[in-house]
Amino acid sequence: MPIKLVIFDLDGTLVNSIKDITNSLNYATGPYGLAPKTVEEVAALVGEGITRVIERIIGEERLRHREEVVNRFLEFYSEHIVDNTFPYPGVKETLEGLNGYKKAVISNKREALSVKVLEALDLHRFFDLVVGSDSTSEKKPSPIPVLHALSNFGLTQKNAVMVGDSDLDIAAGKAAGVKTIGVTYGYRERKCLRDADFIIDDIKELTNLMKTFGTDDY
Repeated sequence: MPIKLVIFDLDGTLVNSIKDITNSLNYATGPYGLAPKTVEEVAALVGEGITRVIERIIGEERLRHREEVVNRFLEFYSEHIVDNTFPYPGVKETLEGLNGYKKAVISNKREALSVKVLEALDLHRFFDLVVGSDSTSEKKPSPIPVLHALSNFGLTQKNAVMVGDSDLDIAAGKAAGVKTIGVTYGYRERKCLRDADFIIDDIKELTNLMKTFGTDDY
């Protein structure tokens, strides 16, 4: 069965948002005696959703402040969501070149924030579905968001491919039974993508890779 749906991760795959996430985290944690995090430190932490990132940053001794820190983050981030966020080179051209496929975003960022980023960067028009961390009962690496997307389009696992920059994306795709493609230019080291079916170094490679997926190879 041919591939009909391409599912993308958002942060680290379609857009480089790490500076705005870092600034928002540092704003949120500032009043609690924590040293500011660097972009590199935050890049190593993101992926599981902002609440989990904040838990890891503030530590057990400050967990009682978790909700207020999360709220501070969301308030600041919503106002500065694309100050320093931009699509990776070749993303728009690649999405335009995939006009024969259904396309979805599955992010561990909340759905409203994911949509806000996509709209602000003129990417939302390319997608038929946006799934956020709060759209389904579980988030990546659970297969549930991927299965939700398949169900939305009435497709089977053999009709879809998952594209992402982290082990969470690959694990979610694998668990759902879809082909997986890791991109190396995002937030995670290449070794995190070792379980992917394919690895590409540039999003523009995706167009030609998709052409190799025939009807009898999977």
